Amino acid sequence: MHMEELWLNNTARKSVIRCGDGAFAAYMPLHRGESLFVVTDRNVMYYYQDLLQKTLGPDVPVYVLPAGESTKCMRYLKKILDAMCEAGLKRNSRVIAFGGGVVGDIAGLAASLYMRGINLTQVPTTLLAQVDSSVGGKTAIDYNDVKNLIGAFYQPDEVIVDPMFLQTLPKREVKCGLGEIVKYAAIDAGIFDALANWPEKIFPLDFLSALTMDCIRHKARVVESDERDSGGDRKSLNMGHTTGHAFELYFKGMSHGEFVMIGMYFELYIARALSVCTGPYADELERLIMKAERRIPFLDDARAGAAKAKTDKKNDSSGTISVILPVSKGEWTERKIPVEEYLDMIDKCAQETWPL
Repeated sequence: MHMEELWLNNTARKSVIRCGDGAFAAYMPLHRGESLFVVTDRNVMYYYQDLLQKTLGPDVPVYVLPAGESTKCMRYLKKILDAMCEAGLKRNSRVIAFGGGVVGDIAGLAASLYMRGINLTQVPTTLLAQVDSSVGGKTAIDYNDVKNLIGAFYQPDEVIVDPMFLQTLPKREVKCGLGEIVKYAAIDAGIFDALANWPEKIFPLDFLSALTMDCIRHKARVVESDERDSGGDRKSLNMGHTTGHAFELYFKGMSHGEFVMIGMYFELYIARALSVCTGPYADELERLIMKAERRIPFLDDARAGAAKAKTDKKNDSSGTISVILPVSKGEWTERKIPVEEYLDMIDKCAQETWPL
């Protein structure tokens, strides 16, 4: 992947995204000698501790999280902030979020809170973080069993996306990132065609990483037009997430990206039931989801899991569930569905997917 640079012009601050082979080696050493604080997790440190120390120096303070979604919580946010205080960071210091989506979310939130905001560099090391979560400035922790309930819009001033980090990803993490890429395919005609026209049964990692910049460009356009998710196009990025987040909270056991794909499968069913998305395009999108997911894993009592969507922060009424639905290639719409009607359609989709 050749090197590209993209500037995201936001109202609060500009953000530069540097993406391509060699991006880490080209740009991370420029921060050597600054006041730095690295947040990462155990998995990333296992593979890249030597690289990190060689690049930034052996004395840079590093906070290492346990790996996994469960660390995206108030307890670990406080631990990170305590460590930042102990390191004596100043207003001109820089947090480096070196990891996947969980690391980026909690480290970004810590950077936004410390001294009311210090410099932030995102270095995403997973496919999901590279194509989606590292760009756009959403930071958060989970709270009271609600995903991303406490957070802030805080743009990194720099994102360094290097595909070399994908080489150490387990297959499940690749599948997790594929869930977000399929989401982009449902709202971007070019990405849809690239995936739909791929002739093989599986999507190899080099093919998926080549789509990274396409996903970033799409998200950058959306974020520039609706930075704070205030009712504009940014809500399109929630496709698959209303139901996917609900299932993720209730069932656990799978990655975020896998639940997003399952959410897309159920929400495509809803789009068909409401005659929002029909005909050949609906069939093509279903084939694409199934090509990525292979089979929809059995969820015992999908209705109960989907009921978690009642606490989703995107709802603006206690009586409805907001879902983003596909319409046609590159087109989407928002529907606010009464809770019981939404749950009935989830129930019916589950019965048809896993008949007794």
